[in-house]
Amino acid sequence: MTRYLVARANLLVFGVLVVILALVGIVTWERLNASRDAREWSQHSYRVLAMTKDLAIALRDAERGQRGYLLTGREEYLRPYDAARDRIVVVQGELQKLTADNPAQQQRLRALAPLVLHKLEELAQTVQARRDSGLEAALRIVNTDAGRKDMREAEVVLATILADEQRLLDDRLAQNDARAMWVRWLVIGGSAIAVLTLLWAARLLNQAWSRSYRSEEQQRDLALRLRTTLDSLSQGVAVFDPDRKLKNWNECFQVLLDLPKAMLRPGTAYSAFVEHTAEPGCPALETEDQLRHGSRNPGEAVTYERDRADGHHLEIRRTPMPDGGFVLTISDMTKRAQAEGVLREAQKMQAIGQLTGGIAHDFNNLLQVILGNLEFVRAKLDGDAKLQQRVERAAWAAQRGATLTGQLLAFARKQPLAPAAIDLAATMPDLIPLLRRTLGEHIEVRYVETAGLWPAMADAAQLESAVLNLALNARDAMPGGGRLTIELGNTVLDQEYARHHAEVVPGDYAMVAVSDTGHGMTPEVVARVFEPFFTTKPDGKGTGLGLAMVFGFVKQSGGHVKIYSEPGEGTTVKLYLPRAAGVAAAALRSSAPVELPRGSATVLVVEDEAAVREIACAILSDLGYRVLEAADGEEALRVFGANTASVDLLLTDVVLPGKVRGRELAERIRALRPEVRVVFMSGYTENSIVHHGRLDDGVHLVGKPFKREQLARKVTEVLGPGATEAPEGGKVVALRPRRDS
Repeated sequence: MTRYLVARANLLVFGVLVVILALVGIVTWERLNASRDAREWSQHSYRVLAMTKDLAIALRDAERGQRGYLLTGREEYLRPYDAARDRIVVVQGELQKLTADNPAQQQRLRALAPLVLHKLEELAQTVQARRDSGLEAALRIVNTDAGRKDMREAEVVLATILADEQRLLDDRLAQNDARAMWVRWLVIGGSAIAVLTLLWAARLLNQAWSRSYRSEEQQRDLALRLRTTLDSLSQGVAVFDPDRKLKNWNECFQVLLDLPKAMLRPGTAYSAFVEHTAEPGCPALETEDQLRHGSRNPGEAVTYERDRADGHHLEIRRTPMPDGGFVLTISDMTKRAQAEGVLREAQKMQAIGQLTGGIAHDFNNLLQVILGNLEFVRAKLDGDAKLQQRVERAAWAAQRGATLTGQLLAFARKQPLAPAAIDLAATMPDLIPLLRRTLGEHIEVRYVETAGLWPAMADAAQLESAVLNLALNARDAMPGGGRLTIELGNTVLDQEYARHHAEVVPGDYAMVAVSDTGHGMTPEVVARVFEPFFTTKPDGKGTGLGLAMVFGFVKQSGGHVKIYSEPGEGTTVKLYLPRAAGVAAAALRSSAPVELPRGSATVLVVEDEAAVREIACAILSDLGYRVLEAADGEEALRVFGANTASVDLLLTDVVLPGKVRGRELAERIRALRPEVRVVFMSGYTENSIVHHGRLDDGVHLVGKPFKREQLARKVTEVLGPGATEAPEGGKVVALRPRRDS
């Protein structure tokens, strides 16, 4: 700030002081006028009070004249009465005029008028009665007390008018005194302020010089902070003037467009950036022609996207400025594009899963009929080797179909799991000898584990099947031999990893990694390996369901699958299974064969598919059980009602036609006889017994298609050993309810 400006400021301050004094004078004059008005209103109140008192006196004078005449009968006593009556009318008119500004008083005067009128009429009636009929007639009118009542009410109204007007008078006198005092203090205070302002004006203005210097320093600091903030943005920002010359930019602008530092200087033409960032057949930025003619509304921002050769996905936004220039904002949308890709992949997998799950349901019922009948026939063909061989081949083909159907259900995440805590360090080494025998001598199998392994929460049988599937895929990828490595470890998938993989829940996981040294896969193949029926093997060499089953099993278990592969470098598939916390770890299920059990208990079989029901009843009857059957829930309840005491076990399909479903049927029967055991059978479980991919606690399920041995063991397991011993020499009779149709 210069001396000239300081002098100008001083003159301005003195001018302001003069204005303040003028304002004080004007306000003082206005207050004086207000005080004069207050005095006039006070005098107005005095007049109202006087008129009100005159009205009260006039009423009393009229009553006094009337009483004198009544007592004496002499006309001269009526002169006060006549004078008061005339004065009352005049005083009422004056009061109406004086209180025109006061609605409350006007209301009271309107209430007073009829009272005064009635009183005057009563006085006139008594006077006239005295003249015409004498004192007795006049006294009869007086003794009605009507005039006395009107007089009292009139006096009350007059007293109210006087009190209210007196209050107004007091308020106006107080206001008048207050205004006078306020004017005195205003003059004194204004003068004091003017003097103090004059004393401090010079000092304040002289301090302005130093403050202006500090302000300029703060502005420079603010500009530096703004520049730092601009550089800290994850978006690239550049400002161009109306001539399309670079004015300002941040560091991210250079990084995202991969610009040399030599280009980033004020005055660089926009066309230079267009030329530098252009790739063959695809310019990264808008051209000059697009800037001139590309937007229909010049005031609107233009947003477009570009993919760089290095895989980065950029979103570019050009925002016009009022001066004709524009701001170029560049955002790296690579992570968002990756997240959208993950979402699309998840939706695709879900749609495929729903389709395959529906198909598997019907296949399981068909395969159950085929397998059951083949096993039943095989048991009766002891002497015919050729027929036995053909039955074995048919059974193998049907079992292969059952395996494929199971893989479909695994991918669709519709298989019922029985997850438990698994000690991988204790159970996984048992698989290594099996893998060595299965893969062959040309494959070297290595096993690596980490100390302190966490227990994994998963279905043990499904985990074993998943590892075996991965090992078989690895063998096919190494036709000339190689090395298969199974590695166990603990892994923590954090929030950062979960942000890049939308389906992952952050937390602790037990990892099972299967690696091979095979031919590997291209990124295009890796993107599709988990799709059902997708395979790179020749026709007839693979179903394309192995990895799909692994994917479905891990996802249904709440885990995560990650595959790493490069052509010529091999493949690694990592299974991340949720850590089992606070649960004792168990070993993998033992697959040792057991003797096929027999029994004598009574089993109620409920199945809507006649062929499936027939083969299940035949298997149980052949094992010695007494069998009852029903086609739906209502019929099952009727059969159970006729054999309530003898039924030991209910074998029912989960999905039944009609109103009574499998779960409801079991609940009704157990409500009548809690000791009845229940086994569900289904090829496609629904939410009635499976929730979040896991069997409900206490639920027993045999999946379709089941073998003769599987059904026998499940029934034995549920009934217990005491109910499965058949009596020696006993005969088993299959009892079936007759049907009317």
